[in-house]
Amino acid sequence: MELSFNNYIAQLVKNPYILIITILMLSVILVNGWTDAPNAIATCVSTRSIRPKKAVLIAAIFNFLGVFTMTLISSTVVQTLYNIANFGKNSSYALIALCAGLVAIVLWAVLAWLFGIPTSESHALIAGVSGAAIAIQKGISGINFAEWKKVIFGLILSAVLGFLFGYLITKLIEKIFKNFDRRKTLPFFKKFQIFSGGAMAFMHGAQDGQKFIGIFLLAVSLANGTQIQGSFAVPIWLMLLCSATMTLGTSIGGYKIIKTVGLKMVKLETYQGASADLAGAICLLLSTVFGIPVSTTQVKTTAIMGVGASKSIKKVNWKIVKNMFLAWIITFPACGVLGYVMTLGFLKIFI
Repeated sequence: MELSFNNYIAQLVKNPYILIITILMLSVILVNGWTDAPNAIATCVSTRSIRPKKAVLIAAIFNFLGVFTMTLISSTVVQTLYNIANFGKNSSYALIALCAGLVAIVLWAVLAWLFGIPTSESHALIAGVSGAAIAIQKGISGINFAEWKKVIFGLILSAVLGFLFGYLITKLIEKIFKNFDRRKTLPFFKKFQIFSGGAMAFMHGAQDGQKFIGIFLLAVSLANGTQIQGSFAVPIWLMLLCSATMTLGTSIGGYKIIKTVGLKMVKLETYQGASADLAGAICLLLSTVFGIPVSTTQVKTTAIMGVGASKSIKKVNWKIVKNMFLAWIITFPACGVLGYVMTLGFLKIFI
């Protein structure tokens, strides 16, 4: 499937559903950049390596570069999200269902932000779209289980690797710098913290940007009357559009979640914050290269847990951890049901 910018504009003018989908999709991307940005910069701010405004700027820039660069290198996550659900052959019904699913995702993301919960827009996106597909297909035939296996695998693997990498990188740094004067190493680790925070922001853009591009291309495909199977090229103009929108969202920031992730869960020293960011970035890089859609929120928070556990299990605020895991667990059924219910409602209203 190829989608030139001119062809897209022509469809935008002729088909109102494309316009609606575009607005909703850009809204979801904006909210993602807005609410997920703190996960990339929270540790930089909490360790006082960088001021909040500068941290947000760095996150915005690297989010943009992450979406654009990694999609050029490998678009396997795009393919996974594109094929995550089956909306059937009726393009009008399918587009209405997809619109309902996206509305459900935006509502869930905004509610999570209001309560300062670092929930996963990735999980919300997958669940909301799947719930809409189940509603339109009237059963589980709306689900592509081959792609969902990657989601479940990524859910487990990212949590384990995030924690493990956070723990091991912290221990390795402590061993290497064991005999150094901590006061003299502080300037180095502040710079390293900024570098690793930028890497985390870059990989956040790479992972989440591809998910939204996949759903965007799915919408255009459905508008043309068919959900084309197989591989396809991602147009550069779409990469730039998604990158710019996520960057705008990132520039807005979200300091409630910074407080939860960077300050409440575990108190970090500069080298530990850098360890958490580096661990999260490595985990996201591996997932992106192998086409496994994972939650950047989950990866970052489990990495922070691993860093905290390297000091002492008691140093981790397990009450906050418990609330986060509950939020992640609830997201799948809640967004799935919300997408399902809103699809039924939209079909009654617009058909």
